[in-house]
Amino acid sequence: MIAAAELPVPGADAPSRRAFVRLLATPATLGGGLIVALVALCAVFAPWLAPHDPNAQNLALAAKPPAWLGGDGAYLLGTDHLGRDVLSRIVWGARVATIVGVSVVLIGCTLGVTLGMIAGYAGGWLDDVIARVADVQLAFPFILLAIAVVGVLGPSLWTVILTLGVTSWVQYVRIVRAETLSLRDRDFVQAAVAGGASRARILRRHILPNITSAITVLATFEVARTIILESALSYLGLGVPSTVPTWGTMLADGRQYLDTAWWMGTFPGLAVALTVLGINLFGDGLRDALDPRSR
Repeated sequence: MIAAAELPVPGADAPSRRAFVRLLATPATLGGGLIVALVALCAVFAPWLAPHDPNAQNLALAAKPPAWLGGDGAYLLGTDHLGRDVLSRIVWGARVATIVGVSVVLIGCTLGVTLGMIAGYAGGWLDDVIARVADVQLAFPFILLAIAVVGVLGPSLWTVILTLGVTSWVQYVRIVRAETLSLRDRDFVQAAVAGGASRARILRRHILPNITSAITVLATFEVARTIILESALSYLGLGVPSTVPTWGTMLADGRQYLDTAWWMGTFPGLAVALTVLGINLFGDGLRDALDPRSR
């Protein structure tokens, strides 16, 4: 007789070779993956890819147009109102966006998945408490929370990560709780219970593998959402200090020059849009590849 703790877990091998082939078979998914890879390369190798110091100012070169519009050939995408290279600032901005996106997702995913599985499997008063806390979190205006946190801790990269991290766990709790509720009465889980497996082992070996695909897809989309939120906070002056180049700060600097120096705000805006588009396209393909119902 096979021990309950050793029973095969349905769906645990979802990220298989077939799923990987399906992931690369769609042109849109492949294009999204290439965009994500390009942003990641810019984030990792920013000091070597950026042609200039992103904070180097030269008022003699202020608001120069892109090179193909008659500007200085050394500044491919032109310069801003302080003579700083737009391309270099976009490349360095990719690093901030990537750090914030990945860090926030790790914090929110870890907290939300843990609480979601506990709430869904335990039920009772513990489920009610976690669900009500999540409801309160969703009812609290995000921008007010950001203003309060920044007012206490001051603007910094870690303040942004903390603010976004403690507000993103709710998305995972709702999804993971629902998935856990649907799994806890399945035969393979009941067999593990009958075999004497502990709750921690059941959650780790039988519940978690079956919801990994849903968590992976949600985390992918949450990275895109986090990048938009970070850009919005930086645009409002609630993000990282102005000495750190970010896409949101560049948008804020360029908004008053759109009629005379449109490239200052257009290119960072395109960077945000293309990055989010690439992540969403890749996330759609990932969902189709991991979801057995789409096969």
